Amino acid sequence: MNVPATREDLMIVNMGPHHPSMHGVLRLIVTLDGEDVIDCEPILAITVNAPEQLGNIQVPKRASYIRVIMLELSRIASHLLWLGPFMADIGAQTPFFYIFRERELVYDLFEAATGMRMMHNYFRIGGVAADLPYGWIDKCLDFCDYFLTGVSEYQKLITRNPIFLERVEGVGIIGVEEAINWGLSGPMLRASGIQWDLRKVDRYECYDEFDWEVQWQKEGDSLSRYLVRIGEMVESIKIIQQALEGIPGGPYENLEIRCFDRVRNPELNDFDYRFISKKPSPTFELSKQELYVRVEAPKGELGVFLIGDQNVFPWRWKIRPPGFINLQILPQLVKRMKLADIMTILGSIDIIMGEVDRLEYLKEVYGMIWVLVPILTPVLGITIGVLAIVWLEREISAGIQTT
Repeated sequence: MNVPATREDLMIVNMGPHHPSMHGVLRLIVTLDGEDVIDCEPILAITVNAPEQLGNIQVPKRASYIRVIMLELSRIASHLLWLGPFMADIGAQTPFFYIFRERELVYDLFEAATGMRMMHNYFRIGGVAADLPYGWIDKCLDFCDYFLTGVSEYQKLITRNPIFLERVEGVGIIGVEEAINWGLSGPMLRASGIQWDLRKVDRYECYDEFDWEVQWQKEGDSLSRYLVRIGEMVESIKIIQQALEGIPGGPYENLEIRCFDRVRNPELNDFDYRFISKKPSPTFELSKQELYVRVEAPKGELGVFLIGDQNVFPWRWKIRPPGFINLQILPQLVKRMKLADIMTILGSIDIIMGEVDRLEYLKEVYGMIWVLVPILTPVLGITIGVLAIVWLEREISAGIQTT
């Protein structure tokens, strides 16, 4: 951490890791000159499309439509859960309660289709785990109509609020070149004037069959990032409505790739198929090649790098989380800003520490191991010595009795 040597009255403050606005276990070492931020050091650690491309597996059209619907519902749920805590971070508590109203409705749809509200594990290689139940499409259309009125309420309550604008307008500005050089993606990138959305660029699933627009802004500040996410929720509703109205018939999975010749335990098989999440994906050999597949996740580019080796398991597997990449620019954004602006800027990035602090967790585990090694080594040695003595005593006693 670079602390200016010419200043003697600077204050170094720890923010986190248990601060309610840290959005996880994140610690910021902030150098302050009064209320001005001089320096900031974050203390952090370092999809099914990939196997389908490696295995050259075709996804039925109906399954692709269902996937798009579920992906956009997940995008709405993610942006809602960003909006509520973000507003709470800058002092507005009311939206925090509103967003759960609509988010619970999204979870109702997830539960009706998958059996689970969270961790539903619905996508499968070659399709989805199960078809949509009867009445689900009508229920989802009703939600779309209702949610549009909810977004209008958010915009009336927040977008032109003078206190809100004072907190976010012109705060945490990211220019076009900065956004590209830092490798930002998602709303962080599009709020800086770059119309880059992988749903349009890579044309995965069936996004190119729907009429929707990429949401972007030019200013690059925290307000722009808010506007992009609000706009994306509206566009997601447009995509969902078109997919629901045009969803074709046919199978919901590619049955040709499912392995029927595997020996199964009938009882276990019966138990597994009571739950959608227990239904396994088909197994097949991954061809010997390298592949990087990316999707436009709610927070940015979520990429998976695979190396196949003519085996059912990939030889190498690497995940690129958007949160870790987007968070790297935080120290640059908060310099020369006020202390209160840190919460605004951090909240506008939209991070989840679960995808950021994985390496730090491993470092802690290894650190605990190295601490325990010098303690456990003599204990283990003493234990082995005692066991050896006991064994020798028994052998000697047995020898005396036989003689």
